[in-house]
Amino acid sequence: MTPGAIEKVLYIAPERLERWLAGFEQRHGRGHVLAGAETVTVDAEDGARAECSVPFPPLVVDDDAAYGGLVAHASRARRVGVLLVRRGGHAAGVFDGTTLVASKVGSRHVQGRTAAGGQSQQRFARRRAKQAREAFEAAADVAARILVPHVPDLDAVVTGGDRAAIDSVLTDRRLAAIRDLVTGPLLNVGDPKLTVLKSTPAQFRAVRIRLAEPE
Repeated sequence: MTPGAIEKVLYIAPERLERWLAGFEQRHGRGHVLAGAETVTVDAEDGARAECSVPFPPLVVDDDAAYGGLVAHASRARRVGVLLVRRGGHAAGVFDGTTLVASKVGSRHVQGRTAAGGQSQQRFARRRAKQAREAFEAAADVAARILVPHVPDLDAVVTGGDRAAIDSVLTDRRLAAIRDLVTGPLLNVGDPKLTVLKSTPAQFRAVRIRLAEPE
């Protein structure tokens, strides 16, 4: 990579990936491809680089296929479980490709923080902790109801929302099989409503590309 390169991160849908990579090489010149289980790197003639994070790793590298078989791997139809949790809200769903085939969304009230002090603050903190615990238990109930029955058919599970909330929910012993399937980065989502759940394939199917181009 040349000094002073301009870097950015892109998220490319599998359906656009082959065309995007071809355009990258047209702009910068055909270069060297290094394909691995988790990353496929394309170094172009002019020093530009595209580092592609493999979705649903590992990639079984095919040396005879373009980009090590990344396009075919990213485009493969998968059955994916999704678990979204934030304080006060949760959603679980199963996708067949981009089609939502099972889902459940719920919410529980969890009070916000307060600046009050003394014993009042301590009582508030205990009440808030109890509400959060009950909310996470409700989220675990939904995950057990929606995701666990599909475990034998799931290729992966992706999670989103608040990291601490997700970690708390996944400690539930009923979700041990779910924990073993979790992959990929935490999805960046808002309040876990049904519309938000339905939109998640655009995130979890996308190929993350770290692009560096010479100035």
